[in-house]
Amino acid sequence: MSILTAIFGSKKDKDLKHLRPIVEKVNSYEPWAKSLKDEDFPLQTQKFKERLKAGETLDQLLPEAYALVREASFRVLGERHYDVQIMGAIVLHEGKILELKTGEGKTLTSVPAGYLNALEGKGVHIITVNDYLAQRDADWMGPIYSFLGLTVGDIVSTMDNERRKQAYSCDVTYGTNNEFGFD
Repeated sequence: MSILTAIFGSKKDKDLKHLRPIVEKVNSYEPWAKSLKDEDFPLQTQKFKERLKAGETLDQLLPEAYALVREASFRVLGERHYDVQIMGAIVLHEGKILELKTGEGKTLTSVPAGYLNALEGKGVHIITVNDYLAQRDADWMGPIYSFLGLTVGDIVSTMDNERRKQAYSCDVTYGTNNEFGFD
């Protein structure tokens, strides 16, 4: 450990210090999300969209939106995001690169950030490394987005133009960098 790191802390320490209060705020909305009925989830998505139009920012909506996604994930898949996955989703929303090892939940981690950014109505692209994962992840995570009132599609290399248009018109679209880059 260098003297500077000992005095000022590491980059990792600073990142965690920034993320922890946001995760605590997400956690504080968990009782609210748990109290919702299933039919309330798409209605809440509409409310978030209205709040964005009224001037709130994605960052302001993030704690509530991530709590909503966490609860939706639990109800739909029986999988609840761990705090570290919520941290990862915050990092993704901030436009940073995140590294997770195999089995740490990359696919699930991307959902809160995908959902939050889809609220703007501009379409979100989630990039995977191959067609198989694009299709698998859209099929696997799609029920969460649907439960929340959003649409999901995937782009694969064998797809015709009509299906591509349909997939691109979805709120969230999974695909590879080749497909997104060359369409």
